[in-house]
This record gives sequence, structure tokens and C-alpha cells, in this order.
Amino acid sequence: MNVSTFLKPLFIVLAVAFSAVANAQISAPGSTGSDKTSYPVFTETDSIFVFCSAAAGSAEGMLSVTTNLTGTKTFLWEKYEAGSFSFYFSESADATQSVINNLSDGCYRVTVTQGDNSQVYRAWVFNDWFTAEAEITESNCDFFQLTSKHETGAFEYNDLSTGATVLLNKVVKVQWKKGDEIIAAVSNPQILNPPTANTDYTFRVYDQYGCEALMQVSYESVVTKAFFTVDESGGEAPLTVTFANASENGTAGQYEWFFFRDLDEIKEESAGSTTPVDSIMVVAYDDSPVFIYENTGTYMVKLVSKKQSPGLVCVDTFYLEDYIKVDTSFIAVPNVFTPNGDGTNDEFVVKFWSMQSVEIDIYNRWGKRLHSWKSGDVRGFEQTWTQTVWDGRGMGGRMASPGVYFYNVTGIGRDGVKRHKDGFFHLFRDKD
Repeated sequence: MNVSTFLKPLFIVLAVAFSAVANAQISAPGSTGSDKTSYPVFTETDSIFVFCSAAAGSAEGMLSVTTNLTGTKTFLWEKYEAGSFSFYFSESADATQSVINNLSDGCYRVTVTQGDNSQVYRAWVFNDWFTAEAEITESNCDFFQLTSKHETGAFEYNDLSTGATVLLNKVVKVQWKKGDEIIAAVSNPQILNPPTANTDYTFRVYDQYGCEALMQVSYESVVTKAFFTVDESGGEAPLTVTFANASENGTAGQYEWFFFRDLDEIKEESAGSTTPVDSIMVVAYDDSPVFIYENTGTYMVKLVSKKQSPGLVCVDTFYLEDYIKVDTSFIAVPNVFTPNGDGTNDEFVVKFWSMQSVEIDIYNRWGKRLHSWKSGDVRGFEQTWTQTVWDGRGMGGRMASPGVYFYNVTGIGRDGVKRHKDGFFHLFRDKD
């Protein structure tokens, strides 16, 4: 006999039998996690299926067995109790599947019988549950305290040979979250630098089987963050600066603005002094003040924002990132003047920067004064002033002849410095 011919049909029979066994199984629809037993004595290994439950004592487990046996068959379900398996449920059907649900914790065995054929499967079911509580137990200007506690049940199964109890390792973890951001992985974190907005925090307790409990608490902010911007940080005096208060969570009407004196003035006064120098020029209480710097100098500004809560006042301070710089005074005089009516350079314009008072006199070559202009409160020129200083006419209203003329400018700057400038300029114009 050909040996290979004999073995070939035997191999086919064994392969079909293995495939049939492989298609039969026990599963747990709706379970969120699974594990394997580690019996101390019993030699086989069973599946452990975990279901997330709402509370202790819940019975939400489900098991399903699928068989490859055909025809009418019996599904006998048993539950392990007090060291042995006892009847739980039985049905006879042509179906290839049997399901039991609303299962409490324990080990379940199903025997599928069809004629002389039978298949046996086992699995453990655990209903996993958590309870969680959370609250804010302390809140002040520096921190607030998140406090939580939780409970969960242990997973215990039995060695099927000896009945000895085996504890399944259940890894319980906690988190505190702000939105999607994890801010702590401990039960009772202390949160420094509290936010200036009311914020919800969620406590989460969970394990490796996908079960969890959530608890949300709301933090009501008691702190403020001072901040402001300015529309002008430099220019000529008088410089008008608008302060835009952008503080977070401050109490309206409780802002304090400290406008410091000129930095050089403070340094000069404090040099060699053994007593503290008052560096504050003005204190204002507007929410968003407008301040006019009348004199040149270098100035710092501080804002104090307050948040008033019952029994508590939290304060924050913000200093301007750089100084407000009000420029020193100067005078600029042109050397050419063309009052010919063409719209260009038709006026003799003297530009002033940070001047308090100015007086301008214009003379012809023989020393006769032809024009005079003065102001005791010069404001807002910013090197673009176009008010006529002289339009080229003399005292009698007649147009001055082309030629060389002389000017004399005197004044006092807003830095307290006396300013003087004199010289000549050319007047160009077609003769009448």
C-alpha cells in the first residue's frame, strides 16, 4: 500500500476537525476589557470579561457561545458557586449561538451537546464600577485646592480545583482635567496661579478595562490679572496718552493708576539722599484714564487691579513694559522761503518740538522788523504745523522783495530749557 495515499485522507479529517473547533468560541458582547486567569492549581486558563456598570451590585454582563455543531443541540449554562457549578440556564435549539445576559460577577460554564458530541467553555464575568466625589475646599489669591475621593470594587476569582481566592490586578488611576488638558494625576492637587475666568474642572477615575467615573466642579475666580496698553509711547510735549485697561476679572471702579515722575528727576533727587524719594507724580482711579504729559522726560506707569469677593480682595500689578518718552524741545527754521502763490513753500514755517512758549521776529537786511509772531502755550505741532508764521508781507501789508532776511527765535521748552535760534534765509519770488 502506498503510505502517502493512506495519510492524505487522515490529514484532511484532522484539518476539518481542527477548523470546526476553531470556529467554536465563547465571547462577551458589550464588554470593555478582558484578561486571563492565572489559577494557582487548576491547569487550564479561562477568559475574564469586564463590563462597565453604573453601581456596585449591578448585573450587566453578557456571554455568547458560538458552536459549529449542526442540528438540534442543547446549551446548558452553569454558574460556579461554593466550589462547584450549578444550573443557571438551559435551552435546546437548532441555532449555532446561545446568549445569556444580566449577569452578575462570577464564572459561567456552558456545555453544548449534540448527540455524542459536546463542547465545554468557561469564562469569568466582572461588573466594574466607580463612584466619584469632588469639590473645591479652599480658594484664595494664590491657589485653590481640588479635593476628590472615589470607590471601586475588587475583582476576585477562584481556583477551580481548590476554590482558593485569586485577586485580579486592577490598576486604578485618577486625573484632573480642564477641558481636554490634563492638569494633574493625583486626587487632591493644589492649583497655583488660578485662572481669572470661572472654569470647570473634571475629576476622572478609571482603570485599564475602560471603565470610569467623572465628576465636574466649577471654580469661581477670585483673582485678577492687571494689564493695559497705550496708544502713544513717545512724542512731543504736551503728549496726550490714552491708557486702555485690558485687565482680566478686575472689579470696576477699583483700579489704581500710578503715574511716576520723570526718571532723571527721581535719580537727581535721590542721589546722595538718605531718605526715600516720592517717585509718584499722580494717582488716578479711572478705569481707563487719559493723561497729558506737559513736560518732556521719561515716565513709568503702574496699574493695580483689584478683584473684590466676599471676605477677600485679590490684587495684581502691571508695569508698563517700556517708558513713555516725551522728547526734549528744539526749534527748526527753514533757509528758503518762496511766497509766489504756487502752493509750495508759500509760508515761512518754523517747526517747534516740545516748546512751551515761542517768539519769532523777522528782519530785513537793514535791521527793520517786518513781522512778529508769538505764543505762550505752543501745542500739538509735531513737526507738521502749517499755521502761517509769515506770509512774506511787511508791516504795511506789502509783499517783501526777494532777498536775504534774518530771523530771531526765542522760547522756553517743556523741558525747562531756554531755546534760541537766529540766522538768515532767502526769499525767492518774481519781482512785481
